[in-house]
Amino acid sequence: MTVLVTGAGGFIGGHLVADLVADGVAVRAVDIKPLARWSQVHRDAENISGDCSDPAVARRVTAGVDQVYNLAADMGGMGFIESHRAECMLSVLINTNMLLAARDNGVENFFFSSSACVYAAGRQQDPEVTALREADAYPAMPEDGYGWEKLFSERMCRHFREDYGMVTTVARYHNVYGPRGTYDGGREKAPAAICRKVARAVLLDLPEIEIWGDGEQTRSFTFVDDCVRGTRAIADLGDGEPINLGSGELVTINEMVALVEDIAGVSLEHKHLLDAPQGVRGRNSDNAFFRRMHGWEPSIPLRRGLERTYDWIFSELQGRVAA
Repeated sequence: MTVLVTGAGGFIGGHLVADLVADGVAVRAVDIKPLARWSQVHRDAENISGDCSDPAVARRVTAGVDQVYNLAADMGGMGFIESHRAECMLSVLINTNMLLAARDNGVENFFFSSSACVYAAGRQQDPEVTALREADAYPAMPEDGYGWEKLFSERMCRHFREDYGMVTTVARYHNVYGPRGTYDGGREKAPAAICRKVARAVLLDLPEIEIWGDGEQTRSFTFVDDCVRGTRAIADLGDGEPINLGSGELVTINEMVALVEDIAGVSLEHKHLLDAPQGVRGRNSDNAFFRRMHGWEPSIPLRRGLERTYDWIFSELQGRVAA
């Protein structure tokens, strides 16, 4: 079997390629970024720099491939997706052309990485949110821009399955974090941003960090190892219905900050930026469908995942400070 991973130069894609290569799978890894900017480059994979929104590139990279993991997208944390809605929507070109190319090249299995941002905002207005079931995506009112693109692409996967007999699978990722992810520059998500702020305070002996919002908004966060294992399980299952891929461990942002401070061995003052992007008030993953289909669920505790994430980000920042 030859497997194609798009978005392979990104955070989740890099970890997925590593896992596939470790299992002896023949992997073609593609990302729009030059190789020098990839999060991870694995010499045992075929590494290609190319734009999968280009139909010619999509046809070329899917040729001779048995399975596609389509992770390519223009995205980031809440600060990015709320201010780059058109750019996020343009990712629909990637998904459209990849589906067409996969169909024409006879790809047997097509996996699409969706997001919890597809869920209706009206179900996420309370920090004590009821965990979101897959059916809660409808009636549709997803995150503007990014969420609409993901929901539309889910429907395309469904109709390619119905109309052309393609095996398509969809996972809805819930706030994936871990080492080797983006931690600064504006595209980082909350766990990486908090780890960076605390590590920077430690390295520069700063007394205070900034927190977006009042910190009482709630989320569940999925460690990247759980995400990779779940991604492969969902893809291999071949079931066409979207499946939540997320931890059920709900915490407030303030609680996550306290965890990172405890890991770092510091206690800092908090400056809450109440006008900063915050997203929905509460979001959690209902994993009943995942457990029923796979017999397990993402379960790496948040503290353990944050320990590994903080250690990696601290080391990265330490090198910058030393330089």
